[in-house]
Amino acid sequence: MGRHLLQSDRSAALLVDVLRTCVAADRFRVLDFVVMPDHVHLLIGVGPGISIEKAMQFIKGGFSYRLKKELGYAGEVWQRGFSEVRVEGEESLRQHRKYIARNPMRAGLVQDGEEFAWCFETLKKRKAAGAKATVLRSDNGTTEVMP
Repeated sequence: MGRHLLQSDRSAALLVDVLRTCVAADRFRVLDFVVMPDHVHLLIGVGPGISIEKAMQFIKGGFSYRLKKELGYAGEVWQRGFSEVRVEGEESLRQHRKYIARNPMRAGLVQDGEEFAWCFETLKKRKAAGAKATVLRSDNGTTEVMP
């Protein structure tokens, strides 16, 4: 992305909601993610009926559409393409999750041991602790995001 479109809580929450909507529609599974200020790391699983390219189209297209419609953003949102790495086996999965989890620390957004607000594990812990979904209001309606 290059620009810091995801640095605001509203934009990050919107991307998380797009992921949640795709999972609810059974388009793919989200195994892990972190929403950084200028990019996102996703660990997703696709089934036999969907390609990784199609999954990314749902994510990037869904977020772009909603960002423009709900938050009034008029510029380009994503760079062309994406990077893909295939996860093979449990050790590979563990290493990729570790990389994703450490990304906010490497970027200086949190200190070692601190939780980053826009990552899968933090949101999962908040939900397990009984946190309600955050509700963000926009001019065009209400957007619910997962805790």
